[in-house]
Amino acid sequence: MAEKAVTTDGVRPSLPDAGMKAFFEDMKWLVLLDMDALLAVHKRNQEALEQAGRAAMEGAELVVRRHMEIVQEVAAGLTGAVKDLSFGRTPASHIARQTELLKAAYESAVANTTELGDLIQRSSAEAVGRLNARFSEAMDEVTALLEKR
Repeated sequence: MAEKAVTTDGVRPSLPDAGMKAFFEDMKWLVLLDMDALLAVHKRNQEALEQAGRAAMEGAELVVRRHMEIVQEVAAGLTGAVKDLSFGRTPASHIARQTELLKAAYESAVANTTELGDLIQRSSAEAVGRLNARFSEAMDEVTALLEKR
């Protein structure tokens, strides 16, 4: 078996430092594989992970932005409700108006929560979909490499 690469301080570098090619070249059963093709598969896997990460981050940013908009809308609505309730009313009309405002706030909260949940779900589905597609492609590519040897 080939001598393991060692750094000047006597420590064997970790897998990413040593490189995927060196790792696979140490494995006798993989000697017959096209290492450049295998590394190309690995590179495409890394690219897919990066794309999925970017999609997830963009989705998270969208959720945070929308959540901040919702908070601003709620604050504005609360200010309007306080002004509305401060006008002189009869006790019965005051309670009726409070009930209307409470119902509207509840419906708005449900709609906003549903919207944020949908944004999160779409973002996650996009990221996972990219990974699933790449996984399937990678398995086909590795199978084809193994069949060539």
